Amino acid sequence: MGVNRYNGKRAWYAISTYSGFEDKVADSINQRTSSIEFAGKIFEAIVPKEKQIEIKNGKRKVVERKIFQGYVLVETALSDESWYIIRNTPGVTGFVGNGTQPTPVSDKEIAKIKKRMGVEDPKYSVSLEVGETVNITDGPFKGFDGSVAEIDKTKGKLKVMVNMFGRETPVELDALQVKKL
Repeated sequence: MGVNRYNGKRAWYAISTYSGFEDKVADSINQRTSSIEFAGKIFEAIVPKEKQIEIKNGKRKVVERKIFQGYVLVETALSDESWYIIRNTPGVTGFVGNGTQPTPVSDKEIAKIKKRMGVEDPKYSVSLEVGETVNITDGPFKGFDGSVAEIDKTKGKLKVMVNMFGRETPVELDALQVKKL
C-alpha cells in the first residue's frame, strides 16, 4: 500500500454512517476485530447510547437512545489498511475530520461520552416553576391547561391545578406529560 499516511497510533475516531445503520456498522467492524489479521489494528467500535425516560400511554419507561445519530466511534491504530477496511464497511459514509485526514476524538471527549453511556438511571429534569401555566400533552387530561401547584424534582412529578366544571381540580402528572405555555 505504499507509504503510510497515518501515524498508526491507537486512538478513537468518529465515522459517519447512513442513519439507522449505526448498530450494523459497529457489529460488522467488531466481528472483524476478532480475526487474527486485524489484531492490533482495529480494537473496538461502539454506538454511543444513553438511557432516557419516555412516556407512552401514560406509562413511564426507560429507553436507550443514540447520542449521535448517524455516527459510530471506532478505536483503531489508523493505517492505510485499517482506514480502507473501516471506510469500505457497508453503511459507512466516511471518517470525521478536516479534508481527507480523519481527526482523532480527544480522550477527554471519549471519557465524557463513556460517562454519559454509563449512567444507569436517567435523571429527571424539571424546568418548570410553581405558578407557571402548562398544557397537558398526555393522559386522560390531554389538551387541558393548568397551573403548576407543586413540583417533586427528585421523582419528576407535578401537581397541576386544572379548571374543570367551574372549579380547580388537582391532577398528579409526570413532568414529561406537560409542556410550558
